[in-house]
Amino acid sequence: MNNPTHDLIIIGGGPAGYVAAERAGAKGLRVLLVEKQQLGGVCLNCGCIPSKALLYAAKRFYEATHGAAYGLHAVSVQFDFSRAQAHKSQTMDTLRKGIQGLMKKYKVDVISGSATIRPDRAVVVGDAVYTSANILLATGSSPARPPIPGSDLPHVVDSTGILALETLPKQLVIVGGGIIGCEFACCFGSLGVPVTVIEMLPEICPTVDPDIAKILRAELERKNVTFHTGARVAAITAESVEFTVDGKPHQAPADCVLVATGRKPNVRGLGLEALHVDFDDRGVRIDDHCATNVPGLWAAGDVTGKTWLAHAASRMAEVVIHAITGQPDRMRYDAIAGVVYTTPEVATVGLTEAQAKARGLPVRTGKLPMGISGRFLAEHAEGRGQVKVVAHAETGVLLGVHMIGGACSEMIFGAAAMIETECRVAEIADLVFPHPTASEVIREAVLAMK
Repeated sequence: MNNPTHDLIIIGGGPAGYVAAERAGAKGLRVLLVEKQQLGGVCLNCGCIPSKALLYAAKRFYEATHGAAYGLHAVSVQFDFSRAQAHKSQTMDTLRKGIQGLMKKYKVDVISGSATIRPDRAVVVGDAVYTSANILLATGSSPARPPIPGSDLPHVVDSTGILALETLPKQLVIVGGGIIGCEFACCFGSLGVPVTVIEMLPEICPTVDPDIAKILRAELERKNVTFHTGARVAAITAESVEFTVDGKPHQAPADCVLVATGRKPNVRGLGLEALHVDFDDRGVRIDDHCATNVPGLWAAGDVTGKTWLAHAASRMAEVVIHAITGQPDRMRYDAIAGVVYTTPEVATVGLTEAQAKARGLPVRTGKLPMGISGRFLAEHAEGRGQVKVVAHAETGVLLGVHMIGGACSEMIFGAAAMIETECRVAEIADLVFPHPTASEVIREAVLAMK
């Protein structure tokens, strides 16, 4: 390639794209970052960050109005939805400015527009043409909408649209009981909105350990949420959602319907067909170094369909930069934690018991209620929560940790470190956890293994 304009061209400015740009710029590479909307991608602009801002506001409201066990008696507590939305927007704006500052610090060329890759591997943005030996696809994903009659009605929204609501719904129906659906169910249910969740599978959050998912469903049912599992949506009307359970028809009234049935990788309109890239609508296929089948073309994040987590996307971006600069590295997905930011929170890392058995691994499990922790019981009067651990029955290597209750999102990194370093049960038993903390239950669950 004669006189390339850059050492690396990145298409997409989300958690994969901007992290790759930052890491590459820090190593002295000439980087071009192309983003057609706003830096930060789905996570910052219409996903992780805005949803967590609203979830936190809803949690504070719920605690203020349900604090009798702790001596709190709410005389008059009102929720200002517009002020919560303003806080959400302010948080997003602050973080966008932070990313812009990082791009400037590391001398990353940032341009706005849609990029396509020509067969000669030149990247075209508008009338401009750029070249590089390395191109990173970090185009993310979009909400997937099933072909449900009535899904184009004005009161039907996706996970982006529901974040832009100006007023609270009177009755919310959520189609899909996965992580996104459950988080929004928790948010609006905690604010007093009656929520109905319609899930096709027998249990909610199918990627979560079934024991944990069952507890989560029970806890959300205490927050104005009604679940219909094993249900199929037939149609959406102006007043309700029609669905069937065991062949019997049902209706759920709604003035707002959230369709939360997953996401799809953004793989179209990039020119990948002409480049003979190995991809389909499930994503761009990559190896453990995030390399595609086309030399010099890399992919990271949701566009690969490998995982739908922002932190996984950022880690994949780091692996790409290490590969480009000759630093040995590879992706290891089993040690990447996932969180459901409901109340109570769910946090999980590694294999579930079923996944381990499906791999043919002999397993031992330990399971304890969070309520055995003095700290947890003091802060959660009803004591609901659980830790489940999975280990290899012969080697003792920790394979998975699955938790529900309290701030387990802030504890799961420790379990991730144990799995990443292949800790054994005997080694975990030697660790001293601080007391009183909820994290002590992880060690106790390991000691209780059978």
